Amino acid sequence: MRRRAAPTLPEPGLADLAPDQRLRRLELTVTRRLDGLLHGQYRGLLPGPGSEVAGSREYRPGEDEVRRMDWAVTARTTVPHVREVDADRELTTWLLVDASPSMEYGTATLDKRELAVAAVAAVGFLTAGAGNRLGAQVLTPDGLRRFPARSGRTHLLGLLRTLLGAPRTGGYEETAAPAPPNLVDGLAGVQRVATRRGLVVVVSDFLDGLPDDPDAAPPWEAALRRLAVRHQVLAVEVTDPRELELPDVGLITLIDPETGRRREVWTGDRALRERYAQAAAAQRDQVRQVLRRAGATHLALRTDRDWAADIVRHVHHQRRLAAAPAAARGGGA
Repeated sequence: MRRRAAPTLPEPGLADLAPDQRLRRLELTVTRRLDGLLHGQYRGLLPGPGSEVAGSREYRPGEDEVRRMDWAVTARTTVPHVREVDADRELTTWLLVDASPSMEYGTATLDKRELAVAAVAAVGFLTAGAGNRLGAQVLTPDGLRRFPARSGRTHLLGLLRTLLGAPRTGGYEETAAPAPPNLVDGLAGVQRVATRRGLVVVVSDFLDGLPDDPDAAPPWEAALRRLAVRHQVLAVEVTDPRELELPDVGLITLIDPETGRRREVWTGDRALRERYAQAAAAQRDQVRQVLRRAGATHLALRTDRDWAADIVRHVHHQRRLAAAPAAARGGGA
């Protein structure tokens, strides 16, 4: 009896190989460049207090939180003291990733969504460790997609693969469809699941509902501030250079990716380009001020810059800030 030959499987095409190749490149970038440069300190992307008690010290008005008061030591010494705590060895990180249509824009090597995935990879690989868990909520035009907090490399790679392979919106047509979930919905979702103190990372362009009045608060500021009360919050702002200035390329059509509205603009007008650049700079300054008011740490990434180098600079800067109070206490002893 002749044995039937096994069917020949087709060779994988570029569409099949690209996601895994990109994942490998992301992992190599993080482990070789970031982890290598940042090796030796557990504090990671955003050093700060945890929950393991490490002693007490005198209370400093304007610097310390009243909720950290060590009332037993205060009563014993009659001098206000606060608890000092070490970083938790088991960290739960929650990601809120903006995958709305505005994040599909890009004119450099990466578009904004790909840069957002790179930021997620950096957070995931740098916070990975024994007992550490990573959860995510992704804002898509179809709804809020949830990933429970789990540990392990397989979980992280599955999240990255989902983000890389998520379908794009394609054309930009004006539509009256129901509004997709926004940053307020996403932040509220994180608030519900992040019951234990940890790290919350929000990756977005933060343009959602940004008011024209720079003194007015965007709808998501209050929700971000509530998260920052309990958690360490890192806001990763993703931008593209063409959002900051217009090139002189003649007549172009500008399209709002969220609504599909179009407007033709003559970029040969120098005064128009200058007004655009000024308005864009004011908008980004508005985002920075809002994030500062909300109590979030701000990390700005651009599609035309070396994102790995920007993250390294951010982490070193945060570590210097975290080490400054300890150095001051040591010098004053």
